[in-house]
Amino acid sequence: MIKKRKVAGGLVYSTDPSVRIGPKPVAEAATLAPAEQTLRVRLETKHRAGKAMTVVMGFVGGTADLEALGKQLKGHCGTGGSVKDGDILIQGDQREKVLQWLTKSGYAKAKRG
Repeated sequence: MIKKRKVAGGLVYSTDPSVRIGPKPVAEAATLAPAEQTLRVRLETKHRAGKAMTVVMGFVGGTADLEALGKQLKGHCGTGGSVKDGDILIQGDQREKVLQWLTKSGYAKAKRG
């Protein structure tokens, strides 16, 4: 049986030291001001064994800023959570607390949905 391997861009071997194999670096988007962000807050229970999870989506900006916002929201709600795939996940039904904190912090376009 012959096994075939996928090779990055068809390159098998090169003697050129400047050749780099791997994904090309992606530039992060500049973080918008809080007043310009359009954030959506919703409750999800799918794929979580029936447990409720508040999800904040729609953040435009760098991963460091997203992590910082997630940490602030988790601290305000007093629950755990994480940041995955550009969304902030907060344990439990915390929609009202999250919306109040976001509007108080200047995220005027934050809404349920």
